[in-house]
Amino acid sequence: MTVEFPPVIPFDRSRQLGQPPIAAPGHAVTRQPFGYVELEARFDPALETLWTYMRQKVRPSFNPGLLQEFEQWQGDIVQACASEAMPIRYLVLGSRFPGVFSLGGDLDLFSAHIRSGDRKALVRYGRACVRILHRNMLSLERPIITIGLVEGDALGGGFEALLSFNVVIAERGTNFGLPETNFGLFPGMGAHCFLSRRLGAARAEQMILSGRTYSADELYELGIVHALANPGQGRAEVERYIRQNRRRHSGHCAIYEASRSVNPLPLSELEAVVELWADAALRLSSVDLRLMGRLVGAQTRLLEKALP
Repeated sequence: MTVEFPPVIPFDRSRQLGQPPIAAPGHAVTRQPFGYVELEARFDPALETLWTYMRQKVRPSFNPGLLQEFEQWQGDIVQACASEAMPIRYLVLGSRFPGVFSLGGDLDLFSAHIRSGDRKALVRYGRACVRILHRNMLSLERPIITIGLVEGDALGGGFEALLSFNVVIAERGTNFGLPETNFGLFPGMGAHCFLSRRLGAARAEQMILSGRTYSADELYELGIVHALANPGQGRAEVERYIRQNRRRHSGHCAIYEASRSVNPLPLSELEAVVELWADAALRLSSVDLRLMGRLVGAQTRLLEKALP
């Protein structure tokens, strides 16, 4: 049996990150826990697992509205655990978009902020991203194992987001990449910090500077992907993984906590990289911005073909 929480109120996309929703005069803002627009959440009591999927209808990227929903999602999880309303032991994040986990950052938004020279807006966006990833890396300071379910390509910030999970399970045929260097930028939302801790600084720099795409099989060999599934079998593989490891849940949580203690990643380090990223973004040339625009255009055309 699963429990589904339908969305209650739509998001106001004009709000800045981190600000609460504004009620109409004479009306209080109410929001049912786990009620979202661009996320869907279902709790499976049998597996003690919260299944969450991004369900964007257009370009599947981390736009400000989705980031705000992620902040609310994390808060809802903490409250549900504290109240014991949901005994969440596993947290899974996937995507409903055909063939895509996430294309990463909102490049149209980046371009607009760069053209207007709005450094504060770039930093605000970046800090919102790394704050979410840092909390996820810490498993929300709860005995929860986080699992990234990859049934489609994960590029840029989509790849960075997956690096904050305890476990990544990917279907064969999916691709991962950090294409930012192709238009003069670098991935500023945690890739260098996460990869250097897992692979060493030299290997991390090599991956970032190459700008190339990696297959799920390649990342499995590197230990970044932890289990592979045949196409269409990603969720079944996650369920198999949970059933196989449920009795070792406490031990696994302790191992992940020990790893974070041995090689800590403070939020301040992620935020410092965001500052460097914002400065680098403002140094992009008009040629770089045109290349960014072409990438968005190419991605949009591919997505239009993927949609029914």
